[in-house]
Amino acid sequence: MKNVLVINYSQTGQLADITAQVVAPLRAAGHQVHLETLVPETPFPWPWPIVDFVDAFPECVQLDPPPIKPMAIPANVDFDLVILTYQVWYLSPALPMTAFLQSAEGKRLIAGKPVVTLVACRNMWLSAQATMKRLIAEAGGQLRDHLAFTDQGHALATFITTPRWVLTGKRNRWLGLPPAGVAPEEIRAASRFGRALADALDHNAERSGQPMLTGLRACTVNPRLALSERAAHRAFKVWSRLIRAFGKRGQWRRRPILLVFALYLITLVLTVVPLSLLLQWLLSPLLAPRLARLRAELEQPSGSQDFKLNNYAQ
Repeated sequence: MKNVLVINYSQTGQLADITAQVVAPLRAAGHQVHLETLVPETPFPWPWPIVDFVDAFPECVQLDPPPIKPMAIPANVDFDLVILTYQVWYLSPALPMTAFLQSAEGKRLIAGKPVVTLVACRNMWLSAQATMKRLIAEAGGQLRDHLAFTDQGHALATFITTPRWVLTGKRNRWLGLPPAGVAPEEIRAASRFGRALADALDHNAERSGQPMLTGLRACTVNPRLALSERAAHRAFKVWSRLIRAFGKRGQWRRRPILLVFALYLITLVLTVVPLSLLLQWLLSPLLAPRLARLRAELEQPSGSQDFKLNNYAQ
């Protein structure tokens, strides 16, 4: 029997559903799982009013999270594996997860432990995961595997369906577009990772220093989106510093600059991103070798291979 710590923050409930699928096989195999849900002292609303949604942007990008409530994690338990499940806000980890990773308690729990990260988001998670890798390393943790669950819709469609879900709470099929969020069948299939982790723990594979979830289609990277994301993240760094110069989160004096940023963001989504994807498509023969190398690099450590899927199918 092994002790597994799962740290979760799910604003919409979708990530909690995926986490439950991963955790269930671990418990069924006899491993002890402590599931801790992060709770901000001031909860983030759902659905998210547009002003509050935009006002969270600078702190997300600058990794300046609000306080979270004390956790109920047993102090006398030595965990064998830590699983961190998080959402992506503005190409960065959601603020509650950032708060955990930067806290003294979070660093104590992660230090020297193998860590698995799990993200559920629209489709752009690469910058957020790079931040997670850095914060885990700074805490002394050892990232072993990464699981990525992304929206079922086309990248361009999600620019409509995801904001609608965030601002209204409605995620159903709309205007011929697919429902927002991860497909139900993908959520159910997440249990394969729990079965594989249970098997790995039974054989002490968490101590090997190697990934435990290769061959299970853990994460698939679209390298064309990666290029767009990198450009957007650089711009977000500049905008977040500028907005913070106008005041703190919740202060009225930074509302005008937030409005300017919101207009910029809409313009970016409607023009720059589609044009960037079109340009990459047109240049795809020339970019193919670079994109292939980029995909292989960004899919580490777990990768998108599927040679073990039959071993852990339901």
